[in-house]
Amino acid sequence: MQPTTSDAFALARARQALRNAGLPDDSSLVRASSTRNEVFVGSEYVVRVNRQPNQRLRREAHLCQFLPHESWAPTVVAYGGELGADYLIVKRVHGAPLARAWPMMSPAQPRSAISQLCLAITKLHRTPTPVQVPRVDNQPYLIDPRCVTPLVPMLVALDELRHKGVDPYIIDAAEDLANAIGDAVADYDQRQLIHGDLTFENVLWDGVQLSGVLDFEWCRGAPVDLELDVLLRIAAYPHAHVAADLEAMTRAVDYEQVPEWLAEFQPAMFRHPRLYDRVRLYAMAFDVKDLLNNPARRIDSTLGPLHPLVRLHDLLTDGGYLRRMLDEIGVPV
Repeated sequence: MQPTTSDAFALARARQALRNAGLPDDSSLVRASSTRNEVFVGSEYVVRVNRQPNQRLRREAHLCQFLPHESWAPTVVAYGGELGADYLIVKRVHGAPLARAWPMMSPAQPRSAISQLCLAITKLHRTPTPVQVPRVDNQPYLIDPRCVTPLVPMLVALDELRHKGVDPYIIDAAEDLANAIGDAVADYDQRQLIHGDLTFENVLWDGVQLSGVLDFEWCRGAPVDLELDVLLRIAAYPHAHVAADLEAMTRAVDYEQVPEWLAEFQPAMFRHPRLYDRVRLYAMAFDVKDLLNNPARRIDSTLGPLHPLVRLHDLLTDGGYLRRMLDEIGVPV
């Protein structure tokens, strides 16, 4: 497949970022898969360019100096750029995304990988939220602890969806559940850092050990159990969180023990007495935000099983995958 014009411009931006940082132009730069940034991997460095006018990568570069001094943490080499083209350059860490390594692992390796990931998470979660770093704007969850209740943004969005003609039975059910169990997140705190996007595409595996944790754009102060929303979604729908060329070989059965291992190696994420209510609210806050961006009025044959309206319906009907997973590992539901 021939590179597109947009690829050529993206490569030019990556090379310009290297020159701006006083680093040698790398002829081996190869574009990597990313849903948010232009990402190029070279022999020594990884260059990310953000084309949105929000200086996200500048924030991430500033945040990285407060992360634990561990081998898995990114080493920032340079950052800069203008609005709409800010860049971040980090040292390259060798290894493949855990999602890519997972289907080929030996029987013992997946559990070992989750154990090592949980150790890294534990150290990150012990890191106080630095006051010097700006808050994350437009985060994936309609939750804001500055409001009277953290769920106000989600309730406002549900009302907006109702006026757009989205199935009123689903909207009413979502509002009823939020009002019934919303106090479960009344103690939503921001004292410690979470990663916020722990997909297995953002974790590197070198064949023996976890070699890197990537993409701290959504890293922020939040309850440690918010991390579970991404991790349990991966375990339920792993094929939806991998690169396109991996979908066919990514099987849910290979991820069935992930929740059990997470509970074993990272019990702090499962400690809250109302965990089931909290993870349902987190999932709703994510799905409603996704539904605003991918609207549909009714569930019909044109919607796939992972459409946010379908996910929201499943969650409201019987707890969806959350009830099944948490019940299996002994969390009260």
